Amino acid sequence: MSFENLNLIEPILQALKTEGYTQPTPIQAKAIPLILSKRDLLGVAQTGTGKTAAFAIPMIQLMAEDKRPATGKRPIRSLILTPTRELAIQIGESFANYGKNINLKHKVIFGGVNQHSQVEALRTGFDILIATPGRLLDLMNQRHVNLNDIQFFVLDEADRMLDMGFVHDVKKVIAKLPAKRQSLFFSATMPPAIVELAGTILTEPVKVEVTPVSSTANTINQVVYFVDKENKKNLLMDLLKDKKIERVLVFTRTKHGADKVAKDLTKNGINSQAIHGNKSQNARQNALNNFKSKLTRVLVATDIAARGIDIDELTHVINYELPNVPESYVHRIGRTGRAGASGIAIAFCDAEEKEYLRDIQKLIGKQIPVIDNHPYPLMNHTVVKTPQRGPRPQRNSSGNNRGGTGNNEKRGHSTTPGFGSKTSAPGKFKPKPKSWSGGNRPQRGQ
Repeated sequence: MSFENLNLIEPILQALKTEGYTQPTPIQAKAIPLILSKRDLLGVAQTGTGKTAAFAIPMIQLMAEDKRPATGKRPIRSLILTPTRELAIQIGESFANYGKNINLKHKVIFGGVNQHSQVEALRTGFDILIATPGRLLDLMNQRHVNLNDIQFFVLDEADRMLDMGFVHDVKKVIAKLPAKRQSLFFSATMPPAIVELAGTILTEPVKVEVTPVSSTANTINQVVYFVDKENKKNLLMDLLKDKKIERVLVFTRTKHGADKVAKDLTKNGINSQAIHGNKSQNARQNALNNFKSKLTRVLVATDIAARGIDIDELTHVINYELPNVPESYVHRIGRTGRAGASGIAIAFCDAEEKEYLRDIQKLIGKQIPVIDNHPYPLMNHTVVKTPQRGPRPQRNSSGNNRGGTGNNEKRGHSTTPGFGSKTSAPGKFKPKPKSWSGGNRPQRGQ
């Protein structure tokens, strides 16, 4: 199937051709016709499946077909809510690319920056608003935002909204939307709380599910190295001796950990930058731009970046520290293997992280192959302090979680995307993966 088979208008087809798109992904092929028929939609799709285009393309077409006067202030007709500023920026870029031949204007707003330019844009008017919940609610409370003309509403990454404590803000925004609208709801996982939330937003929706809930893409080759915590740095350095690895996206759990890994790599002559919630918006965008342009070889990130970084041909992800929320693993490794491409996801697991690994494997429904022929095998098999899986991060009373920064980092939850080479196995060891079986699998309490 090609995009020509989806009854798209010529200006959009030309834009897609310019972007190099020829065939729709499964979720695009299923969702675009349904959205064009003006149905509410419940989309279950993991990150990297092309779902932004799945809702952006038909929305642009429907808005283009609904002719509006070219003069006067433009009312906001479409609202896309997304959990992080990085993802908001990425969605904005997608609307700009797909709608480049159509006279529509969009604006991205998020917290962590001065609101002056955002307020000025709201006064001028635009068609499409992409926003994080906290900043949008702030501007609504200040009477800068009018949502009375909303025709299309998209709630993207709904499960991440729940993780970051944004659900109450989302419900307050929804209460201000017109009852008559087309609503699109997307989530990578569907826990009961998300199912309940979808039921309050959608009207007789069509469900589109392109992958099993909480699954990882089959195109991603996952491996795990058991290694002592103090040797993770050495193992990472050895892997990066492979010159074929042009870019590396490394995940840590905490902001301090991200800074430390980036600092250690830089000391050893490897161009590295860290990205997390304590960085200013300008610093974060600078780090992303350097990484995309290959000026920086290693980007070390926390979970805040897990769903907001979209880098072409990023074939590797390294979990330097395993997340203590297993769903975060799915989103981390989803930075590679995107849109059907192949990728490699490497995990470092120390003795205290075995519980996390067990939870991850239970969630994704598969055993991750173990690479054991490396120079830094796990020697300390005794877990001194058994890690406890903490509660889902919630927004605190001071509102510090607004704008996509997320208290999950304050609690030690973090995300970072993987690193890129070709599809060959990473490092110089030519490892031979083997799955756990029998006595080879680490037992609880070892």
